[in-house]
Amino acid sequence: MAATVAPHHYKFNITMSCSGCSGAVERVLKKLEGVKQYDVSLESQTADIYAEEGLPYETVLEKIKKTGKTVVKGERDGQEVPV
Repeated sequence: MAATVAPHHYKFNITMSCSGCSGAVERVLKKLEGVKQYDVSLESQTADIYAEEGLPYETVLEKIKKTGKTVVKGERDGQEVPV
């Protein structure tokens, strides 16, 4: 997938055991205002999100956690950030 030019790139390592898990993460990202593009990979256990300036890392993290999935690690614009 080609990278979208967006002010922020967030990356999360998420514990996902099945396609239902990755589907739940995809559904919350699809509904989240400010997400320009996302790629959720069950195989690599990651979610890459390209977001507009007004969408904070913390908001995306909170929405992913509300799916019940464990977020192991997070990055904001290439810098590791606490989860």
